[in-house]
Amino acid sequence: MTTQDPASHVPPRLPGVRDPGDAWVTAADGTRYWGRFGAAGLLVHDPARGVLLQHRAMWSHHGGTWGIPGGALHAGEPPAAGALREANEEAGVPADAVVAFATSAVDREVWRYTTVLARVERSFTPHAGDAESLELAWVTVDAVAQRELHPAFAQAWPRLRRMLDVRPVLVVDAANVVGSRPDGWWKDRAAATQRLVQRLAVIAREGLPAAALELDGDRWMPRIEMVIEGRARDATAVAPVVMTVARGSGDDLIVERAAERREQGDAVTVVTSDRGLAEQVREAGATTRGAGWLLALLDEAADPPASR
Repeated sequence: MTTQDPASHVPPRLPGVRDPGDAWVTAADGTRYWGRFGAAGLLVHDPARGVLLQHRAMWSHHGGTWGIPGGALHAGEPPAAGALREANEEAGVPADAVVAFATSAVDREVWRYTTVLARVERSFTPHAGDAESLELAWVTVDAVAQRELHPAFAQAWPRLRRMLDVRPVLVVDAANVVGSRPDGWWKDRAAATQRLVQRLAVIAREGLPAAALELDGDRWMPRIEMVIEGRARDATAVAPVVMTVARGSGDDLIVERAAERREQGDAVTVVTSDRGLAEQVREAGATTRGAGWLLALLDEAADPPASR
């Protein structure tokens, strides 16, 4: 443990120019929450090292306890972007070293806090970038509860811990999904497939409602893999969607990919309305959803925020 510096009891001088979001919000019962536009924190998980925890400076709210880097959101700032920004400022977390995969929100009516869960893609060494930390440490998942945790984080931790072990994957039968809606796809199958992959990339980045995947939390950013065949091969991949070309039977490749992902411990959902294929992938341990399920989610994601 780091010896507490007496200076950690003294809050730093506030900057002359502050973001409008850096302010308290007061609920009807008098409870105060930091962040006029809400707040967000980043729970970074590295399978080799554990989760990144922040030992909070003594002057801060619940000082001396352990939590995750985070803070007030800026006006109009998405929670994932705000959590990454705060984690970079407070703990030196490089935005390109982690990938967000889920969010879990707590809504207090006048204020909302979002935990953004992210996995480490490349190793990095965290470092305190401001006066909000006594120290930063990688803590194994099993040892987190042994720390003196920030009360709100302690309450959320059992749910967050369960979420760390879930890796949702969608394997999309592109030919079946494209062919399920009469939008002229038969005139140009490659172009129709290209439209689908572009729409899938949106939900891969922004996530799906947890209820749609029957998972805990608020939203999930699943790994999405499209299996394409025939004339659709001329379509090009759009990150982060993975596009796999079937050299032979597309159905056989979908069953193969579903089985491989299940063996790796992923929660696999195959999107197809082909009954025979659906039966095969269920035998491989995957769940199935029809093309209409996915198209409804894509349509919802295309709506402007005001209409959601």
